[in-house]
Amino acid sequence: MASEAEKTFQRFAVFGESSSTGTEMNNKNFSKLCKDCGIMDGKMVTSTDVDIVFSKVKAKNARTITFQQFQEAVKELGQKRFKGKNPDEALADIYKLMEGKDPATTGVTVSDIFPLEPTSLNPCCSCLPSCPPMSLTLPALI
Repeated sequence: MASEAEKTFQRFAVFGESSSTGTEMNNKNFSKLCKDCGIMDGKMVTSTDVDIVFSKVKAKNARTITFQQFQEAVKELGQKRFKGKNPDEALADIYKLMEGKDPATTGVTVSDIFPLEPTSLNPCCSCLPSCPPMSLTLPALI
């Protein structure tokens, strides 16, 4: 059975990624997890710290990290976030912050959750409700 940390990892890994299986996470979703769970506080742990740690733990040419690499990353961030605590206590505190968290959707644009396909950007597409029917002329709309 997956640990609570692994379940949280999987929920954030698939967020906004329709093709994701939840086994790997990209930098955007890693940053989101750190922000939404309170790991990134803007003082002890900043977005730059999160990006640097992500780059450090991922494979050289990879764009994603596995759960094992994620554990290395949060262990390192835990030492920054909870200075003065031993590494195991800091990691336990990080996991407590993550417990039961889901990706927040407040303030998120629809395209973050449902990425647009290039074909959906056609302004004359009949499936867009904002487009007037082709049979109407501009004077008829005024």
